[in-house]
Amino acid sequence: MPCVPWHFKFFNFIVEKLVVNENLFVLLPLQTNQTMVTIDDVKLFLEQFNIKAQVFGILFRDDRPKNRAALVQLELSHLQRELVIKSLQVQDYVEGPVVDELNKRGEMWVFGKDVKGHEIYVKITLGYENGQTICISFHIAEHPLAYPFK
Repeated sequence: MPCVPWHFKFFNFIVEKLVVNENLFVLLPLQTNQTMVTIDDVKLFLEQFNIKAQVFGILFRDDRPKNRAALVQLELSHLQRELVIKSLQVQDYVEGPVVDELNKRGEMWVFGKDVKGHEIYVKITLGYENGQTICISFHIAEHPLAYPFK
């Protein structure tokens, strides 16, 4: 049976291979320990994020060139960007939680939002305990985003 390596994301299910045998297509999972995220999971995360952001604020990763460029291109102030983040809703959910292996700051969640006619890619995390929430990414999406709850 020929095996075609093919990685793609289907909602919250990651597929490693598409195995083709005549007219039969079999999708084999890359990670079987992932669970499907529910609307309630996303609601809870957004509630926690917004409460923590009210108390500790949001740390924006403005050291990342794409994030700075988006503010200039969209003509957004820092306050406007913060309002976009605080207005995220369940239907804006794209992906997550994803473990932050690089910075070890907990789980990252990805959302998309239309801002001035551009699809914006937003990656946020609750950050460290008793510290600021973190906006890792806020830039124009490099490819169309899939919204499982829209």
